[in-house]
Amino acid sequence: LLTGCESIVSGHNQPVSVETRHAGKAVAGASCKLENDKGTWFVTTPGSVTVRRSYSDMNVRCDKDDLPPGLLTVKSGTKAMAFGNAIFGGLIGAGVDVATGAAYDYPSLITVLMGETAGPARSGEPKAAFDENRTP
Repeated sequence: LLTGCESIVSGHNQPVSVETRHAGKAVAGASCKLENDKGTWFVTTPGSVTVRRSYSDMNVRCDKDDLPPGLLTVKSGTKAMAFGNAIFGGLIGAGVDVATGAAYDYPSLITVLMGETAGPARSGEPKAAFDENRTP
């Protein structure tokens, strides 16, 4: 019964891609640490890592020798599928997914601007960094 709930909202883990930028240009080779209440993960940009979903914010710090660090707080959002689980799995299924973090998502692409502190960004936004002066 519990595994059926988890399959509706696609599990506890989620792949995310991380990129770093500075002065409008891509920066390769930054070392990034992603952290929430479920664990800590490391990735070198540009790159991808599988993180544990959580209701809690994800704190991201990227460092590269010749640049100031980039700091970002990423908010998780409730996945639309979690509401379907409440219908098909009932309150128990929904409760399990909320408790384990499986009901939540982070953005699939996290962009960290080196030398800036940004956040909080919400899941579902195309990029997780806020910079009004930046062009896509």
